[in-house]
Amino acid sequence: MIDLRTLRDDPDRLRASQRARGEDDSVVDALLSLDERRRSALTSFESLRAEQKSIGKSVSKASGEERQALLDRAKELAERVKSAETEAERLGGELDELALKVPNIVEEAAPVGGEDDYAVLEEIGTPRAFDFTPRDHLELGELLGAIDMERGAKVSGSRFFFLRGVGARLQLGLLNMAMQQAIEAGFTPMITPVLVKPESMQGTGFTIAHDSEIYRLPEDDLYLVGTSEVPLAAYHADEILDQASLPYRYAGWSSCFRREAGSYGKDTRGIIRVHQFDKVEMFSYCRPEESQEEHRRLLAWEKEMLDKVELPYRVIDTAAGDLGMSAARKFDCEAWIPSQGRYRELTSTSNCTTFQARRLKVRYRDDDGRPQMVATLNGTLATTRWIVAILENHQQADGSVVVPKALRPYVGLDVLEPLK
Repeated sequence: MIDLRTLRDDPDRLRASQRARGEDDSVVDALLSLDERRRSALTSFESLRAEQKSIGKSVSKASGEERQALLDRAKELAERVKSAETEAERLGGELDELALKVPNIVEEAAPVGGEDDYAVLEEIGTPRAFDFTPRDHLELGELLGAIDMERGAKVSGSRFFFLRGVGARLQLGLLNMAMQQAIEAGFTPMITPVLVKPESMQGTGFTIAHDSEIYRLPEDDLYLVGTSEVPLAAYHADEILDQASLPYRYAGWSSCFRREAGSYGKDTRGIIRVHQFDKVEMFSYCRPEESQEEHRRLLAWEKEMLDKVELPYRVIDTAAGDLGMSAARKFDCEAWIPSQGRYRELTSTSNCTTFQARRLKVRYRDDDGRPQMVATLNGTLATTRWIVAILENHQQADGSVVVPKALRPYVGLDVLEPLK
């Protein structure tokens, strides 16, 4: 949720952010109007209540006609106080409802434009020149007995799969290596719930009423998460964190679920775009003034993991019009996929500033003891999709796949061999 003080003090900043996102900036005027009317109603309510209390004290000292007049006035005030309170609450509810629909304010440094207007910040490594025709990850996965899409579809439907044998070992090894790196960097490892309450989902920044990507269990009013960012963001909801212990850093391991609505016909082959996958996600709570520096740290940890699995990749700065609702800035790391001849996203890290914390009421006390909102950030450290890039970039002419050196102790193999 946006900061109402920023709305009042610098409405043009929110207008500019809305335009950068390709959103309607007239919402700013609607918010300002509701905020002004709510504050006016609150002032009226407080003034009437103060007069009501004053008259209440005077009644006991008065007598005769004066007492009756005061009683009549007290009765009138009681009705007006109730009416003013109801009006203030109504306007406050309308303001909150509208504010919940407004995305986070974009950092000014984010590129302008939409999905294709990202800025490439750096390219690491060189795409491999093959002296044979490279296979795609699904053909390799079938040769290795690592990926079974056919039985995944039989059991669960399209876009589901089994990882078996070396495929399962590869994913477990990758995620274990990611978790170990996170622990060494000071993160607390977490196994998170995959079902959350609507307030947790909405508090993280998802529009649950209209988001077609989210799986919902209506009988229980619970939602399957698409990332452990959701339970980690809600973990400290309604709490005041210890300033001296900031930043709080967690690494969440969970299965993730996405409908992939609107993606029919896209990436239907293999495990690039599926309904269920596993992921290790970094999540950080820090002081707002430290969030940009923390964002760079998360990106550096993502790059460290990509370097360990020896992939050529690039880092992009996502354009404002392609940011999610909660993100003020987002960096993606995209690995080269030989069979497609292009880069595909493997990680993303977002600075959500105080947007999520304001919704979830996560605060800390400053040096003067006053509660302040924290900033929250998230970043992918490893996920099932990495298997695509690892298989394709490290394949050999005979269909075997060389396991990256850093990953070998976690997989227990140096080479993945095709089934006989």
